[in-house]
Amino acid sequence: MTRSSLLTAALAATLLAPALAADPPAGTAAPRTTQEVLDASATSDWRTPDPADTLYLDLEAGRVVIELAPAFAPDHVENIRTLARGGFWNGTSVYRSHDNFVVQFGDADADDGTKAKPLGRAKTALPAEFERDARGLAFHALPDRDGWAPEVGFANGFPAARDGADGRAWMAHCYGALGAGRGNEADSSNGAELYVVTGQSPRQLDRNMSVVGRVIRGMELLSALPRGPGPLGVYDDPARRTPIRAITLAADVPEAGRERIEVLRTDTDTFDAYVESRRNRRDTFYKRPAGHVDLCNIAIPERTPQDGRG
Repeated sequence: MTRSSLLTAALAATLLAPALAADPPAGTAAPRTTQEVLDASATSDWRTPDPADTLYLDLEAGRVVIELAPAFAPDHVENIRTLARGGFWNGTSVYRSHDNFVVQFGDADADDGTKAKPLGRAKTALPAEFERDARGLAFHALPDRDGWAPEVGFANGFPAARDGADGRAWMAHCYGALGAGRGNEADSSNGAELYVVTGQSPRQLDRNMSVVGRVIRGMELLSALPRGPGPLGVYDDPARRTPIRAITLAADVPEAGRERIEVLRTDTDTFDAYVESRRNRRDTFYKRPAGHVDLCNIAIPERTPQDGRG
């Protein structure tokens, strides 16, 4: 066998190793399914999002719950809180639904120069928050390879990536990610125009946009919106836009009126078991475990608290 053939064989063995090694050794406990992992989770495996970092996007069809990410975009999050408290989005609309990409919402009728109009103490321009210093960020890394970053995992409950523990970290454009729209200038956003990823994860936008949070409940209300007819999915007919009744900060809603919601923590042994159940599917449908999982294929579960009140 030639040296080239040996290298090819070695490479093939390396690539196949995760799938071939997926079956457990004889005598060991059978891996759990995703549902079995969640059913066995403890109360401490779940967390309640901070009301100060939670937005309610109310549409005629229902409510979308969004968790903001001040650890990654503190200036944008603060401005979004101010805009929500001032009722900036109330009566605006979802005016864009780009097929397999994003929906976008804000003031569709304002000129580009006035979309960032101040409201109360809201700022009209913010510095780009594409990434942050990775130092001091609790990062729960995945062992799987990623085509977009040296390392991926979860930080503060959000899908994230980094180029080293002492380098830079950023949030990933996974399904449900909430980003701040901008112009060509990096610092041309103030959080008044927001978008949600509704299609295949556009990771090419990572480190090019300020990702400010993610949808944790109600994605179906956005992903099912009719696609806009224009090249960018913009509704050319205002009648086709989806009206926004209100966007409210959960902290400004009386406790009795808040959504009862818990999100699976991403820094526990239970979450590691959950990830493994996604990496190597063991339910009756799957015949061969994949041995690999993509960061954006790990949907973080949410639930209504199981304390007898919900």
